[in-house]
Amino acid sequence: MTSSHIRSVVMAFARPCLLQALVALLCASARPLSAQQPPLAPASIQLSRAAAQDASKKLSLRAAIALALKNNLSVRVAGTQVDEAAGTQIRRKSGLEPLITSDAVAKVQDTNLRAIGFSFPGIQIPLTTGGFGTYDFRVFAQQPVVDRQAFHSYQSSKRQLDAARLTYQDMRDLVVRQAAGYYLDAQAAAAEVEAAEARLVTSRALEKLAQDQHSAGLATGVDVLRAQVQVQRDQQTQLVDRDSYQTAILVLQRFLGLQPGAPLELAERLEFHSIPPPEAESALQAALGARADYRSLRAQRQALVEQQKAIRARYLPKLSINGDYGPFGRNFGQMPAVGEIQGTVSFTVFDRDRDGEQREISSQLQRVDAQIADLERGIEQELRKALLDLDSAAQQVSVTQAGVDLAASELELSEDRFRSGVTDNIEVITAQSSLQNAQDDHISALARHADARMALARALGATEQIYENYLGSK
Repeated sequence: MTSSHIRSVVMAFARPCLLQALVALLCASARPLSAQQPPLAPASIQLSRAAAQDASKKLSLRAAIALALKNNLSVRVAGTQVDEAAGTQIRRKSGLEPLITSDAVAKVQDTNLRAIGFSFPGIQIPLTTGGFGTYDFRVFAQQPVVDRQAFHSYQSSKRQLDAARLTYQDMRDLVVRQAAGYYLDAQAAAAEVEAAEARLVTSRALEKLAQDQHSAGLATGVDVLRAQVQVQRDQQTQLVDRDSYQTAILVLQRFLGLQPGAPLELAERLEFHSIPPPEAESALQAALGARADYRSLRAQRQALVEQQKAIRARYLPKLSINGDYGPFGRNFGQMPAVGEIQGTVSFTVFDRDRDGEQREISSQLQRVDAQIADLERGIEQELRKALLDLDSAAQQVSVTQAGVDLAASELELSEDRFRSGVTDNIEVITAQSSLQNAQDDHISALARHADARMALARALGATEQIYENYLGSK
């Protein structure tokens, strides 16, 4: 067979295959775009990307608190506990409501008459009834009329639901305080970075001045070395401050439920905002009425009191009404409706478990009473400390601001003296150190004052509703 003949045979077989491939390609190109798109990423990856996009924006303190209230694990767990308490209340309430059930029974039986008492002297009766079938379609209803134990158990579950809701609100208030604290840490770290960068710019300018003075014969080589050492020291401080800032950002992102490492920029700088402090005694009374944790303990105590009443009611009579109704017969053609209704009064004669439960609840009441008393003292301590810190921090901000101004003037005068050749740059290096210490003190004072404002909002209670009044910014 020649090569041309072989080529013709191959092409004859290849043409149908090529035609099928072309048709398949045309069909694929005619599909909707949605059918050709790759599968979507998992939900977790999509959420992470969405969080990263949110984090790339400038983040204000209000936005940070809103994210924390939405994403923080503690808030979400407390929310599930509220749902759990609501389910418990529904179950307790069901003990006071009607219970309706239904049965459909088809039965074939053969009963021993003598076994159930059908035996008469001198009368011959069959030993069994013989097999027969019955059909019974019945609706049963039960309604408690008087049940003090179930009633007080239901009342206890209502108080427990109130306590769970208050605990949830207290957790939200606490998360507001914590989110503000983490945001404040990042603000303080950012202020440290800003101050360190400014000091590094100044140090480099002074290094150049020392070199110029040395070239002009007005400074020694030691002055140049001192300036270079100061530049290296400020660079080291800048690196440490940047690391602290990035660490604070990571901690903030973790708490807010954002993707760690995503771009994040703070929208607000660390600044001083004065607020009028409340009067301690009146604020304490308001705090006891507003603090969700204190009110939650009170609700828990009421729930325990209702449980005590339920325990005592275990020996009280219980009245209930039961009944049933439905067709009954041997065939579907003859099934008359039958039924019954009865009232039942039941008593508990002996129940040893009641004494043990009573002892349990009494112990729990003592524990809650001790917790309430301790929390009252704790709230007063938090409130008074927040007021003291707020007043002290405001004075510290004023004093440290004056210190920064004086240290800046000292550095300017020392630089002028060194530029004039009156002295060496030891005074300049000393003034730079003084300015650094003054700036650090001022940043710490600003952070303490901002923290004291949020601590006061937490101590007063209802933090989620009133915290904006203590931000001091619009």
